[in-house]
Amino acid sequence: MTARHPHNPLRRWHRRTLLAVTAALLASGLAWLPAHYLWGAGAGELPSPLEPWLMRLHGLAAMAGLFALGVVAAEHVPRGWRMGHQRASGAALVALALTLAATGYGLWYLASEAWHPAVGWLHTAAGIAATALGLVHASRARRPPRRAIPPGR
Repeated sequence: MTARHPHNPLRRWHRRTLLAVTAALLASGLAWLPAHYLWGAGAGELPSPLEPWLMRLHGLAAMAGLFALGVVAAEHVPRGWRMGHQRASGAALVALALTLAATGYGLWYLASEAWHPAVGWLHTAAGIAATALGLVHASRARRPPRRAIPPGR
């Protein structure tokens, strides 16, 4: 079996950082949901003692994620766009990242109590969608490119 090489690879440290940050964000965000809605304030009880710790972990991972996305925005995105590779999924990932940053900021600083649940669910949906699309985007990069002209012609 021959090794497959992506055309616009991320550096190893960067790929690992993105995977670790994504795992931390997804785990802390998804763990917060039952802590809040089943055992805490969302269930009409006092806040679960897990909620603030999960939000601290989520916030820390978000800061690392913003750094990692800055590196992606500076090198991987422009190079991939110029090469014409995976523009649709890349653009969708950028849009989801912007949505996550905006809704995350909004949840902390802007959303009123009336809007908080709707913005929170939008943030959750965008996070799950970004994770799934990111995995698809990365797996497609490892496939050999389709050739416009068949070999031998």
